[in-house]
Amino acid sequence: MQCQEEFHVYKTKKSLAPQLFAAAILCLSGGAHAADWSDTSISWRAGNDFREPFNPEDIKKNIFAFTHASGYKYGSNYLNVDLLISDSKDPGSLNQTSGATEAYVVYRNTVDIGKVRGSDIKFGPVRGLGATFGFDANTKNDVGYNSRKRMLVAGPTLMWDVPGFLTTSLLLLHESNAPSGAFAPISNVTGRYTYKLHPMLNAAWGIPLSPLFAFEGFVNFIASKGKDEVGNDTGAETNLDMQVMYDVGAAVGHAKNTFRVGLEYQYWNNKFGNTAATTGGQGQRASTPMVRAEYHF
Repeated sequence: MQCQEEFHVYKTKKSLAPQLFAAAILCLSGGAHAADWSDTSISWRAGNDFREPFNPEDIKKNIFAFTHASGYKYGSNYLNVDLLISDSKDPGSLNQTSGATEAYVVYRNTVDIGKVRGSDIKFGPVRGLGATFGFDANTKNDVGYNSRKRMLVAGPTLMWDVPGFLTTSLLLLHESNAPSGAFAPISNVTGRYTYKLHPMLNAAWGIPLSPLFAFEGFVNFIASKGKDEVGNDTGAETNLDMQVMYDVGAAVGHAKNTFRVGLEYQYWNNKFGNTAATTGGQGQRASTPMVRAEYHF
């Protein structure tokens, strides 16, 4: 579905998530009134084999998401807000047994250069050329790191002529974080740390397999971002997330792409740039099957 064309905060955890959400809505509002198409959904997914760097445990997470995508005269918007709730294997603090919670926001705007100039840019299997801009931001409460990630992204995007959609983007990332934790060396970090500029190759797709089944997902190949905030070398990162979705609503006679369920899989190596050398082989790689359900308004 084209709603997934561009594939997941400055104070306390309590106030940050609303600020992020409001900022993203403001980004969307510029083109929303003139949308050529739009799709808004809520979803839930869950798995038992999530991992976190430096943590040897398999973690169960429930993830609730709000997703909006729309197309306007000159391009498209994409917004996703994830709320990730961990079990006790990823504790929220030293003094509680309940798990950590995280809010993660992704916003992308892709300007179709052909639409701006009034003449499509097509060559071979490519149906369009775009310029993508956006940001990621998160906040998480946990024992060891308490991430406060901020990341700006920009770069070119190719839109491929396939059934459904396929895009590839080469984005430059400007990323920073302001972690805090109960243990050294993170407990010694003060202020916000900015990593070196680094590139990311992204692909996102939504391919119909039949009238009721679709294959969707994204993959990010992210280069090393230099030293981290405590002087460790970071590593190149791979994050693959894909799902096969079944259109339950259409199967029982309701509107197409209203209620869908499916199976999802995530492979994440060197999560957030953490390597086996840095983590002692604990939690930097995840292989996570999930179940997923989503409702589209």
